[in-house]
Amino acid sequence: MGLTTRRSGRWRWASLLGATALAVSAGGALACPAGAAGTDVDFATHCIPPAIAGLPPIDGTTTATVSADNTSPKVGDTVTVTYTVVGAAASNPTDLALPADIMTPTGKVTLGGAQSGDITVAGPKKNPPVPGKAAFPSFSMTGTFTVTKAGKITLAPGDYNIHTSYIMELDTPCTVTNPPAPASETITATAGAPVNTRAITLGSATGDPGATVRVSGTGFTPGAAVTLAGRSGTSQTGDTASVSADGQGSFSGSLVVNDASTTGIVAYEGGSWNADTGAGPAAYVVNAPVPPGSQKLTTSVTAGTLAMTQAGDSVALSGVDFGRGGASTGALWTVTVKDFRGGPAGWSLTGRVTDFTGPGGRIGADRLSWTPSCASKAGSPSTCTAGSAGPVGSSGATLAGTPDGTLTGGEFTVNAGLSLDVPAFTPPGGYSGVLTLTLS
Repeated sequence: MGLTTRRSGRWRWASLLGATALAVSAGGALACPAGAAGTDVDFATHCIPPAIAGLPPIDGTTTATVSADNTSPKVGDTVTVTYTVVGAAASNPTDLALPADIMTPTGKVTLGGAQSGDITVAGPKKNPPVPGKAAFPSFSMTGTFTVTKAGKITLAPGDYNIHTSYIMELDTPCTVTNPPAPASETITATAGAPVNTRAITLGSATGDPGATVRVSGTGFTPGAAVTLAGRSGTSQTGDTASVSADGQGSFSGSLVVNDASTTGIVAYEGGSWNADTGAGPAAYVVNAPVPPGSQKLTTSVTAGTLAMTQAGDSVALSGVDFGRGGASTGALWTVTVKDFRGGPAGWSLTGRVTDFTGPGGRIGADRLSWTPSCASKAGSPSTCTAGSAGPVGSSGATLAGTPDGTLTGGEFTVNAGLSLDVPAFTPPGGYSGVLTLTLS
């Protein structure tokens, strides 16, 4: 949405798409967050900025630490791992400040020693504002793994990715140049109860009474007799079948489900259900039978999209006199937001504006203020809340939004009064700026 002002009082609006990009750098370590454990390690990192940044891959150094909530677990225990990037090999390459809570990190921790493999870790969408050209702040990611071997197990930081959700969805993946990176933490696992690795999957999660369900299993004792059974809450139903695991402990069998109260399906070794020698329950639902002489009618509701439309694209603000200056006022064209997704997520409509340029120089973006208002159409599950009155600026401000909830959606109209504070002795002429609205 573009915004222009002229001495004659005419304003013009044009489309603009802004973009946020990440770049990499060789430094920028930040202080480790309070309470972090493990040993800080440095490792060479190869980062690929988003293509829109126009930057080539750059090799930098990442400083990170990995910690575990239990450094003396037993075999079978679940350990929570925290991977903290103290100093990322990435920074904000633009002069544009990035707002808070737009960064979502993900990565992996590499196991070594007595147990091998990778742990997937993820962090919350949370960060402080990042000034233009500034290094990215420290961030943490967590994940879990089950201890399967006794002995010393090392934890080393692995590849990570910084995802940003601001105007555009962008990723900056960073990989360990010479994997694995140095170990940051070592835990010592002792022998414990055997780990139950049995698991089942169903060919379908619902069916009519009498339907046959395909059940596949892995991790069972090779050659063992396995019972397939329906469950109604914590009780077993009368629907059962028998299969045998192959030499690798896998099987594929069928179970006919008649009991309408079935809520899940299990598979187990031995004469009765035991969580230590079984798997499941895997959720299963029996469709209600149609009474004689009746016809079952079904329909479906298709989820839609989140979108916005504007009543116009050209706004004229009032003119001001040279030597007096003051408020050049007007109103934003009405924005209609339609949230027909039918899920739990709310939405946020934000705006940011550029400086106003003209023959006499610039009028700063921070001089444009708005007074937002928002209304919800009758029957909408969500209630629209207007943003706070105040400056818009180049960093942006919230125009309106709805909160997350169990079921959200609806139709909403958003408006705002606009006021540009023009300095008294601004040289005469037309001045133009660009206001961009972003719906997310």
